[in-house]
Amino acid sequence: MDRRTPGQRLDASQLGAELGKRATLVQFSSAFCQPCRATRRTLGEVAGMVDGVAHVEVDAESHLALVRELDITKTPTVLVLDAEGEVVRRASGQPRTVDVVAALAHAL
Repeated sequence: MDRRTPGQRLDASQLGAELGKRATLVQFSSAFCQPCRATRRTLGEVAGMVDGVAHVEVDAESHLALVRELDITKTPTVLVLDAEGEVVRRASGQPRTVDVVAALAHAL
């Protein structure tokens, strides 16, 4: 998890869910994506361990305008947002828990 997308900001209306008070883990997924299922578990576990962190899963096919705006080219893609909704880290593929925790540290 190291690709940065500076300056991009997301809010609850774009994601269809409330952001976390301290940070948000946003996962772009697709229906038949096997790594997306494992990513959902990993991000859910990390969000559950850290107060004020939310996990939001976005169906890429249902949010094509946002996918294009953010240049999401494969699933899963994970964005780490700070408390204001600014993207502080970005990665594609199934993340390891340790990498998610490290990326989250940049948002807190």
